[in-house]
Amino acid sequence: MAYPLPGHHPWSLPEPGTPITADEVVDAMAQAISRDFASEPVTLIGHSTGGFLSLLLAVRRPDLVRSVILLGGFACGRFEGKERFAARMLRVPRVGPYVFRHFFKRWISTREQFRWGSIECVYDKSCPWEDDRAVDAMEMVRSHLLRTRPEDVAACVQFMSSTSILGDLPKMTLPVLNLIGVHDGIVPPAHQLRLSKLLPRAQTVLFGDCGHLVMVEQKRQMEKVIAGFVDPHSSVATALRGRWAERFAPLFDDASTGASSIRLPGLEQFLSDDVEATRIASFAFPVGEGIHVEHNSNRHRHPAVDRRTPQLGL
Repeated sequence: MAYPLPGHHPWSLPEPGTPITADEVVDAMAQAISRDFASEPVTLIGHSTGGFLSLLLAVRRPDLVRSVILLGGFACGRFEGKERFAARMLRVPRVGPYVFRHFFKRWISTREQFRWGSIECVYDKSCPWEDDRAVDAMEMVRSHLLRTRPEDVAACVQFMSSTSILGDLPKMTLPVLNLIGVHDGIVPPAHQLRLSKLLPRAQTVLFGDCGHLVMVEQKRQMEKVIAGFVDPHSSVATALRGRWAERFAPLFDDASTGASSIRLPGLEQFLSDDVEATRIASFAFPVGEGIHVEHNSNRHRHPAVDRRTPQLGL
């Protein structure tokens, strides 16, 4: 199940450009999860801005979160001094918001314009990332953005730029899987690695030849890693551990692989001893600013028709 970002259709703000607060976001997400999952803890998967919101909810409402999976995520909206041009532009009085609206409308005006925004996020342009599913997902997101007010998107960007939860991460006791494209040109990999350093129970996987869209650039590897994290006792996790141990046994010197760094071609995995098995029903995550690609391990037990529309469009 994929929830919208604040200020993005159907999560419209009360008035165009209404300031967004962390409390409002947390309350709305908590309401939606409580409704859709009967207040049971869930595994959150968040890409980019979705990763930030997942960490925010995990910090504020750990009772609703079992674990977190980050893809190109961040915990400081300004990326510790390396924020994106759009966020900086919005701080320019008068001219900034006008230019932002102009570029936003131009970006979503056609399929081709929107496609170029996605290509910027991909490191290896030759990888088969643009399949029919990805194309359909991009067009679905563009259709949602066409129904979104530019002022609301600007409010979301400003909310991110003014919010940091870096100081809260060391207090998080939940297991976190941090998936990073080593050539991410959107969220600096150095910032993403700092999250792993601050989070007490983080597993980190670095994907080589990969940019900001891990879920399409390294889809098969990503799905295997997530499956092993969600259920360490699954056949997929067992097969991965067996393959890693066989290939790299000489490097371990009979030490437990739980504290070892395992290198694979184009992928690096740091394993934590204390990451618990987690249960997930159905999850989805946004690509860029809203494309939703769904990966299902099991189906959610509550029929979609039984779900109601909560506040803020969640």
